[in-house]
Amino acid sequence: MLGKTAGGLFWMFRYLERSENTARLIETGFRIALTRPDGDEWTSVLQTASAADSYRERHGEIEQSAVIDFLLRDKENPSSVYNCIANARQNARLVRTALTREVWEAVNETYLEVSKSLARPVAERNLPEVLGQIRQYSALVSGALHGSMLRNDVFDFARLGTFLERADNTARILDVKYYVLLPSVGQVGSSLDNVQWETILRSVSGKRAYAWLHQGKVTPMGIADFLIFDPRMPRGLRFSMSKIRSNLAMLENSYTDRHHCHDTSERLDRMLQTGKVEEVFEDGLHEFLTEFLNDISRLGHEIETDYRFHG
Repeated sequence: MLGKTAGGLFWMFRYLERSENTARLIETGFRIALTRPDGDEWTSVLQTASAADSYRERHGEIEQSAVIDFLLRDKENPSSVYNCIANARQNARLVRTALTREVWEAVNETYLEVSKSLARPVAERNLPEVLGQIRQYSALVSGALHGSMLRNDVFDFARLGTFLERADNTARILDVKYYVLLPSVGQVGSSLDNVQWETILRSVSGKRAYAWLHQGKVTPMGIADFLIFDPRMPRGLRFSMSKIRSNLAMLENSYTDRHHCHDTSERLDRMLQTGKVEEVFEDGLHEFLTEFLNDISRLGHEIETDYRFHG
């Protein structure tokens, strides 16, 4: 496969994953704002989306309506939902011949329908419906991919984009919220503030799964362990990293060629398989997440270089 095609597939699915993650963050911020209208949660949402500085340059003070519009549809924000979906469609057009008709039509329909919904600022009363639509169309594309694509290098590059973006997003959510997860004397024998832990788990669609696994007992280590080391959590770090390693291994077998990215992915996967949340808290959760984010960024660059995305 040409490196340009591989890169188009990789970034197509990174952008789609990013659009869904941003929609999830907005939904979480909106829910929290209904009970805490002080604006602090919107600052957290912007930080998680790596958009705090660019937002302040354009808007200054944090205001709910401005933050939502900036993250949803601002064409000057490279990571807005609209721009991500537009970029995904553009990449899909570039790699059209590598996609099944079902995948192309799902991406194209996603762009057309979401563009209609985001043609003007979204009223507060319509926000849940619009965010639900974005998630549904993301699922539509994912379903088309899984239901119609050969399990070959095209599929592998698509999945690499998805899980690299997902691992990065979950690590950022945890890093922005790490102060909530820090153990303190005041938390001994008590539960975390419900609003704060719900923010973390809702952002990754993990509230119900966590409650089921832990019988509703919420602890800092429990949440961190669930999102970092639990192999069953589909938006968690270990799950995402295992998929990245698996898809890279498939590419190694297909091309009979090994690169730096294979060594990096195997090292990170082993670290998450053998790591213990107690050791993470002892050494520093923030430090662990910062190093992981740097490693994921490095892995992404290695994949781009090793598979010659830019020729």
